[in-house]
Amino acid sequence: MRVRCAVCGVRRWGRVAWDVVRGRLRQEPPYRPTALPPYRRVGLALALLATTGAAPADAQRPGFQPDPPTQVDDEAFGQFNVPYDGRFTFVRLRYTPSRTGYGGGGGYFGGINFQWDHDYPRADRNFTQMIDEMTGIRATTEGSNIISVGDPDLFKYPLAYLVEAGFLTLTDAEADNLGAYLQKGGFLIFDDFSRPPALRNLMHMLDRILPGGVLVQLTAQHPIFHSFFDIESLDFRHPYQGYPSVFYGIYEDNDPNKRLLLIANYNNDIGESWEYSDTDFIPIEISNVAYKLGVNYVMYSMTH
Repeated sequence: MRVRCAVCGVRRWGRVAWDVVRGRLRQEPPYRPTALPPYRRVGLALALLATTGAAPADAQRPGFQPDPPTQVDDEAFGQFNVPYDGRFTFVRLRYTPSRTGYGGGGGYFGGINFQWDHDYPRADRNFTQMIDEMTGIRATTEGSNIISVGDPDLFKYPLAYLVEAGFLTLTDAEADNLGAYLQKGGFLIFDDFSRPPALRNLMHMLDRILPGGVLVQLTAQHPIFHSFFDIESLDFRHPYQGYPSVFYGIYEDNDPNKRLLLIANYNNDIGESWEYSDTDFIPIEISNVAYKLGVNYVMYSMTH
């Protein structure tokens, strides 16, 4: 059975997309990232090993699995970034998580779940392809950039994406950097976090990023939900946990008549839907909504 995507006009049949936008008809397989080249795997593994130091004696026992590192040098991830050339480039923010693990939503980098890496790189690339094809924005579709929350290079980019805010930690310098980024015109998307403890941690971090900023619940009437697509209702649920979604934001000077500085998709995970939108894993209705929200966020950030 073929179903036409309500967002982009793509008819999906299994894992092949028929593009009928602008009267063209072509058949092409959706993006599937190749495995990490062996030399890059080795390079990253060595970088991770260097950050953990020498292994204790018990770590040499058969079957022992040490805790993965929470902090890794910038160079270990910079190799995956694309050169800055003025086009819109999707930025994923990297932070030191309160806890790491193995597998889970992350795992692209040596099997370690850094929390901030959930759905990377498929979500980033699928989404930027949608931005490039659906809007007038020239977007980098070859890849996305991983940038530390404390890196001044962040100011080159109008929008940044951060996931799993429940594990977010910040130094004072990192909080100041994010605050200055927002005050100077940047926009943040917080995604893929759920349940009250995660929301409380985000609120605590935002108190440090924007002291005095008030996190308010947004309604479907806000312009961000109509900047490109008209989203008439926010009656959504988490795609696999089922919790009712809530959208929060902070206004410049806490004034609803001024610019929205950020949006937080609480009890939602639009990146998951971007990642699996070219498979049969996510219902097309859910991935359509996720793309609409993401496109609207980008268009709002580029025009406000």
